[in-house]
Amino acid sequence: MQGNTIIIATLVAYKLLLLGIGLWASRRVGSEGDFFLAGPGKDGGGLGAWTAGLSYAASTSSAWVLLGFTGMVFTQGFVALWLVPGIFGGYMLTWLVMGPRLNAETRERGHITVIDFLVADAGKWARTIGLVAAALILFCFVFYIAAQFQAAGNALTEVFGMSATEAILLGAAVILIYCLLGGFLAASITDALQAGVMVIACIIVPIAAVNAAGGLEAVMESLRFTAPQSYFSATGGAFGMAGIGAAMGLLGTGLGALGQPQLLNRIMAVRSQSERRRGAAITVGWGILIYSGLVLLALSGRAMALDTGGESLFFAAASAYLPAAIAGIVIAAVLSAVMSTVDSLLLAAASAVSHDSGLRWSSPKRGLLMGRLAMIGVAVVAVLVTLYAPTDIFSRVLFSWVALGAAFGPSILTRCLGWKVKGGAVLMAVLAGFIIAVGAYNIDGSLADVIEKWGSWAVGLIILTVGRDRS
Repeated sequence: MQGNTIIIATLVAYKLLLLGIGLWASRRVGSEGDFFLAGPGKDGGGLGAWTAGLSYAASTSSAWVLLGFTGMVFTQGFVALWLVPGIFGGYMLTWLVMGPRLNAETRERGHITVIDFLVADAGKWARTIGLVAAALILFCFVFYIAAQFQAAGNALTEVFGMSATEAILLGAAVILIYCLLGGFLAASITDALQAGVMVIACIIVPIAAVNAAGGLEAVMESLRFTAPQSYFSATGGAFGMAGIGAAMGLLGTGLGALGQPQLLNRIMAVRSQSERRRGAAITVGWGILIYSGLVLLALSGRAMALDTGGESLFFAAASAYLPAAIAGIVIAAVLSAVMSTVDSLLLAAASAVSHDSGLRWSSPKRGLLMGRLAMIGVAVVAVLVTLYAPTDIFSRVLFSWVALGAAFGPSILTRCLGWKVKGGAVLMAVLAGFIIAVGAYNIDGSLADVIEKWGSWAVGLIILTVGRDRS
């Protein structure tokens, strides 16, 4: 009872802080560019290195890292670690390879979304590509947001014993109210705050778990006696091409970052190239702390045979190994962080409807109103998906992550590298990458996993190479 009181009090305080940030940021929104990208290029506009770096980091992770990745290491073992170099590769490619042109051209040409950047030289194909891109973003983000709602629901159920439906509806309502109050600046600041919360939690809880297990040496000793041999295998116990496929499939997950609007928007909005480089270092440093802590937590939980399904491990460990007061604060803070991730997704979905689709509104205020209404619509559909199409958090997020990455990543990357590609080829690459990724996702087996992550990219790059304008 004492723990629940602390959790409720912390949740209320955290949400009041988010509302305050939203209200403060709302006074700095005077245009569509301000609302969707914090107005980079103007005096005082854009994001600083810490806000951009931490908000990018939080937007890549949250529920699927704290809950999904930890659960995967807990249940499957060392094979899950192939995700880590893939994720860090995505960090480096987006910030350091794609970032220079993405950031510079946004300030020079006034792009508001990453789709603006994608279609800037597409000529007569620009509107068609924009419509297709908007449809794909909405489709994928419904599943992505559903995963976040499910994570919030799982956490509320774990902590308060609520029914799954009540927990999901409550989490969605809190998220939606906050999202409707602020734009991109508010979302970025709160995501940066979320990243800080995650770091603290991912240091405290793993340390407590390792200490409870008797130290790292005791953890590994216990695993050697209790875990199957496949737990320590880099291929999950698979051999030959099946083992290589398992590793390559997980490694290729990092490619998804190259096509995520909610991530690339952060790089577009950074105030300067020097702050972009600092933002990259901040993101990488954050990732090192987070992934190191969560791997230790998963191994410790497995060694002590915590009674959890895997994706609830973080909350179970906090409750088991921390004093009630500290556990209550950590659980509430992480729960709030998981829920607040949706703001960036809803904002990107709203911009897809009101801006990327090419629709024209009678006034800027009407455009912003339609964007907010789109947020509500996407949230409602995502709740329905969460309630009636249940699946584990990890696979639901990876489906939308990989599909969007395959659709947009090759075209955005090649444009950042200076390629000029005919608009028709860009459209074909977008559709081909998406269709191959979605089709392969629905087929079992390691070969299908490789095709989903790598084959979709390969086909897209081939199409772009053939359609390259070399004049």
